[in-house]
Amino acid sequence: MNGFVLAGGRSTRMGRDKALLPYAGRPLIAHAVDLLKMAGVEPHIVGARPDLAAYAPVIEDLHPGCGPLGGIEAALAASSSELNLFLPVDLPLLPAAFLRYLLQRAEISGADATMPTWGGGPEPLCAIYCRDLLAGIRESLASGNYKVMHAVENAVRPSEVDLFSVEAVAATRDDWPLDPPLRRWFQNLNTPAELALVS
Repeated sequence: MNGFVLAGGRSTRMGRDKALLPYAGRPLIAHAVDLLKMAGVEPHIVGARPDLAAYAPVIEDLHPGCGPLGGIEAALAASSSELNLFLPVDLPLLPAAFLRYLLQRAEISGADATMPTWGGGPEPLCAIYCRDLLAGIRESLASGNYKVMHAVENAVRPSEVDLFSVEAVAATRDDWPLDPPLRRWFQNLNTPAELALVS
């Protein structure tokens, strides 16, 4: 299975490049790539970022300026695997154990999209997408709809999307780490203040 770090954002709220921000002594991109490796998938980086090729192979967007959906399109178009794991570059507190669970769940369910929810809301940038979604995603891009959740819902039948609550699953497992606490796993680092909370 292939894994893709979404690293093509402009980091406007952060004020500087997020992918190379230091976290625990290393750039965020290095943490994200290592998370994919620990989950057992082949890591790649999506975005117009040839400067990140030292960390993993880089796949450039086919349609720049379309946000994360453009990156997902490029990744699915380039992927050699049916199932593909996506991870944003700015979730350094997410444990590899959760990604391994996500992979196992996708393989068992056979759903076209396997997506966690946190606090009642979906996390479409940390999900597994089947390569068959590519045609529907391209239709959304062509229509100017760049919202990932909308594109996924338009690309497949509702029965083919496996949405599950992270909180509910965590309550049944004793192999997920408690440090950091579950409430911080999906803490995006979009601003300097958010970075300071995890530094």
